[in-house]
Amino acid sequence: MTIRAVVFDFGGVLFDWNPEHLYRKLIPEAGERARFLCDICTPDWNLQQDAGRSIADANAELLARHPEHEALIHAFYERWPEMLAGTLAPGVALMERLEAAGVPLYGLTNWSAETFPYAWAHYPLLHRFRHIVVSGRERLIKPDPAIYHLLFARIAADLPDLQAGELAFIDDSQKNADAATALGWHGIHHRDAAQTAAQLAQLGLVF
Repeated sequence: MTIRAVVFDFGGVLFDWNPEHLYRKLIPEAGERARFLCDICTPDWNLQQDAGRSIADANAELLARHPEHEALIHAFYERWPEMLAGTLAPGVALMERLEAAGVPLYGLTNWSAETFPYAWAHYPLLHRFRHIVVSGRERLIKPDPAIYHLLFARIAADLPDLQAGELAFIDDSQKNADAATALGWHGIHHRDAAQTAAQLAQLGLVF
């Protein structure tokens, strides 16, 4: 079946986002920094903002339990742009090759509705996608099948008679790629751009 469109995840594929970029400045000692990011401002805590929880509510929850870390907790979102260290050149180059070949591109990202506008304003490459589903805006989050169904419906509005097997989805998370595969898409676990490009070529894309 011909691939008619490619869907990109953003973090770890096109963007270098990592709390370490900020907290190396705030907590120089590696062990202490790891404990803070594993036990307080945890990935699961951050994921709830990606799923639609407000930053105000997120901070309130942590401050109630860890008032001694007030400044470090507030820094997570007050200085959030410092966690976004720019784009990942190999991933962007892959995107641009697909774009130049005329392949329709879409985005599906786990991202807070309150921080995504910063990326939208500062990274024009996002404007080149035909449509982007942002988890925090929809209050749905990968790997929930509902968010994939939502994007599929929006792509199908552009590409009549679209079939699930005509979509390739690139994500740096294995479970998110697997969730797409379970729905009939071609989920690709992104480890590096060369490997992802090879898998797209195996699916018949010429770019």
